[in-house]
Amino acid sequence: MKIQLEAIKPNSDSSFHLMLNPRLNNFFFWHFHPEFELIFIDGANGTRHVGEHISRFEGSDLVFIGSNIPHLNFDYGIKTDYKKTVLHIHPDFLGEAFAQTPELAGIQKLFEKSAHGIAFFGDTKVTAGKMLQNLHDLPPFEQFLEVLKILNFLANSLETELLHDTPVKNQYNKKAQERLKLMYRFIDENYQRKIEISEAAGVCHMTEAAFCRYFKKMTRLTFTNFLNHYRISQAKRLLLLDKNVSETCYECGFESLSYFNRIFKKITLENPLTFKKLYFADR
Repeated sequence: MKIQLEAIKPNSDSSFHLMLNPRLNNFFFWHFHPEFELIFIDGANGTRHVGEHISRFEGSDLVFIGSNIPHLNFDYGIKTDYKKTVLHIHPDFLGEAFAQTPELAGIQKLFEKSAHGIAFFGDTKVTAGKMLQNLHDLPPFEQFLEVLKILNFLANSLETELLHDTPVKNQYNKKAQERLKLMYRFIDENYQRKIEISEAAGVCHMTEAAFCRYFKKMTRLTFTNFLNHYRISQAKRLLLLDKNVSETCYECGFESLSYFNRIFKKITLENPLTFKKLYFADR
């Protein structure tokens, strides 16, 4: 799973892009996209990482994420069974209708608040979550009406929490997107060997200090932490392909088995061998 600026195409017969149970729990997928995202995950405890906000959710989570806000896949690291529904909405959804239709004023305000990232709780989370899970059973026109109904329901809910005090600033202009795509490609093509920060900075034609500030600002993680997360996601993939721990360690760019074990446990809360044994024991 490559780290990337995610390109999302709407379903051929719909104004939206709906994904039912995309399984990414073994991958570190830090990404952003122009589309608004409404996500519901049910039946799991996990980490909510949206912009600068990091917190734990218990049992389920329902979050509305604004355009170009970087976020981690909500199922990253989850080992229990769960259901996940993701609805992507085009940034120009309804176009001028927002301003010209009084009945849509509440939904327009919801979209504006999504720049903070919005989490929903209580009965709102339960009700809207079920509505989202049932979307895929509807034909296109009924699906469109149901999406409006869901958005209106959320717009009128008081069971909400803003994930940031101020709107997350859109830092992803065209130049920033191209630079990030270049860096993501560099990491994906080179994570199997030692990468010095100075080399990564050189790829972006920046000084090391400027690069470190830039990367932390864009991803909310240091370059080293980001690289370790990506390497561990690749390590999990190799372990699930029945590679042994030593092979996995060195194939993912770690130069020390002890350091690999320490980072793996820090990120996944278990050591590589335990992770592998638990997976194959469940099969």
